Amino acid sequence: MTDSLKGRTIVMSGGSRGIGLAILIAAAKEGANAVLLAKTDQPDPRLPGTVHTAVAEIEAAGGHAVAVVGDVREEADVARAVATAVETFGGVDIVVNNASALNLAGTLDLTPKRYDLMQQINAKGTFQLTRAALPHLFASDDAQIVTLSPPINLAPHWLGKFPAYALSKMGMTLLTLGFAAEFAEKGVRANCLWPQTTIATAAVVNLLGGEDAATRARSVEIMGDAAVALLTDAERPTGQIFLDVEALARSGKTDISEYGGTDDPELDFFVDSL
Repeated sequence: MTDSLKGRTIVMSGGSRGIGLAILIAAAKEGANAVLLAKTDQPDPRLPGTVHTAVAEIEAAGGHAVAVVGDVREEADVARAVATAVETFGGVDIVVNNASALNLAGTLDLTPKRYDLMQQINAKGTFQLTRAALPHLFASDDAQIVTLSPPINLAPHWLGKFPAYALSKMGMTLLTLGFAAEFAEKGVRANCLWPQTTIATAAVVNLLGGEDAATRARSVEIMGDAAVALLTDAERPTGQIFLDVEALARSGKTDISEYGGTDDPELDFFVDSL
């Protein structure tokens, strides 16, 4: 086992932009390899970046990366991403379940089609990518799963806001905690990572309040650094849910001023206090 990411291979769902890309760039600076499974083959006028521009940024940061254009909902695409990691880099050491669909509609306003989309990307995608990678994780000397999903917060003020979204995200968390227990004897560790505050991504700007909301958010780099801290944590935790600031604090980093935000940051979903 090692506390270094040099030569380790990450398979991630999503990662073309935002938090996922920040994690892969931070890992690339430590020498990691990456395979990204994402649908973003062509630019979207509303959102910057494609899976191809992400690869270029990762390699500019010092890592090696391969893009796989595909959908985490499709079993064949997931299998192709895992096979690409094995063929290109010799195996899989880390799975990062990053791809996620966000729909904050209440029950009466959310169509069954939109409900299915969210459950399939979030919970099913986490299950499907992890399952496909498991035979190769078993062969790694330090196998890890990191899922970007929240604390299990059953407070009515959260559940009542958007039950379907809460189910999909907490489903990702429950699966990950389950993987930690199910595969502990196989040497696979699994943890969840979630931002304490909102993060200044395109989703925040486009869906959650525009530029004003972004000024109360921290930069994506906090999640990249937190993920690296978690993946290289000397105590080798498993079966836990960490906020980004908690993962950083475990590595000795408590001054987070470099990540911006304000004196009154906006807490992320399912988080009740700083």
